Amino acid sequence: MSKVLIVGGGAAGMFASIFAAKNGNEVHVFEKNEKLGKKLFITGKGRCNVTNACDVEELFQNMVSNEKFMYSSFYGFTNQDVMDFFENAGLRLKTERGNRVFPQSDHSSDVIRTLELEMKRNGIHIHLYSNVEKVVAEDGRFSYLVMADGSKEEGDACIIATGGVSYQTTGSTGDGYRFAEAMGHKITEPAPSLVPMNVREEYIPALMGLSLRNVQATVCDGKKELYSDFGEMLFTHFGVSGPLIISASAYVGKILQKKHELKLVIDLKPALSEEQLDARVLREFDANHNKQFKNAVTGLFPAKLLPVMIHLSGIDPEKKVNVITKEERMNFVHLIKHFTVTLTGLRDFKEAIITRGGVKVKEVNPSTMESKLVQGLYFAGEVLDLDALTGGFNLQIAWSTAYAAGSNIW
Repeated sequence: MSKVLIVGGGAAGMFASIFAAKNGNEVHVFEKNEKLGKKLFITGKGRCNVTNACDVEELFQNMVSNEKFMYSSFYGFTNQDVMDFFENAGLRLKTERGNRVFPQSDHSSDVIRTLELEMKRNGIHIHLYSNVEKVVAEDGRFSYLVMADGSKEEGDACIIATGGVSYQTTGSTGDGYRFAEAMGHKITEPAPSLVPMNVREEYIPALMGLSLRNVQATVCDGKKELYSDFGEMLFTHFGVSGPLIISASAYVGKILQKKHELKLVIDLKPALSEEQLDARVLREFDANHNKQFKNAVTGLFPAKLLPVMIHLSGIDPEKKVNVITKEERMNFVHLIKHFTVTLTGLRDFKEAIITRGGVKVKEVNPSTMESKLVQGLYFAGEVLDLDALTGGFNLQIAWSTAYAAGSNIW
């Protein structure tokens, strides 16, 4: 039996503690907040998207960084195992669009309560308001924690599950990176991911609050396409957000930070080819042939977008549609299929769902999550350089790595 000290009482820390305790270990969880699972409480807009009910192979397709590292842990504790764990612990689940799995109650607090009950059932010692200042290794193996008050906590093994640096109000302030570096680990520089993006164009604030559904969004670096998908997006006072944009940020964030500028091309009518859209615009023009251009195209766009599209078309808004040239019309059709804005950067960690970067996975055993540099030191969850798209995949990383760490300590 080992004495296991877990730094961080979030999703990964709680989960790892349960499996470490099931192995007969004495387990202590140190959480600096007043309660466990603070970030878990706000995930999925407070509903907590616990995992994704896809085939296991699809988990890898939704990973953005280091998917090969996750091979052992995803197969060692699958998304089905996660669902079984919660259902067996008394939490009813439901599966929604995109295979997203939520608690039936739609309350993230029920997920946290389920984990807390399991922790109590397994005799885990929970230490709240307990800020760890240092994780200390001696002679190549984990030795003890130094607490903020100067006291020492000795143990046989330590799991660092401190999260990243997104949502810092929940306590994710990058402590784990500091602990890991002090013991010789390298850190891939943390950056915000799954985050809205800033846009340069001055008319963007006028579109604030406008949600576009069923559009195609493509991010380009010159002529090179970096990301393209179909779905929903939202304009904000600073730029763009919504599911399409959040997912795009995971793929283009690194390049955007280097280049400082990429193009976002939005196809407002992806169901129609340019020829079909031209026929549709012609019908609008024919039905309104004596009207001014600004009044003839109201059926094509949401009200907020209309003045922007008229302005960008270069067609005089007062011009009667029966004198608009074919070239003007074709340019207008092209604009609808290629509404283009300039991405100038990511929003900061305060708005990021997750952190990209973290402890380099080459220095961690993928089967057990144990450090290759320090015996008895383990990592779980977002502190590692692992990230995925939205849809429950990032929490699946937390559960699978936490299971690997907790269940491999004896």
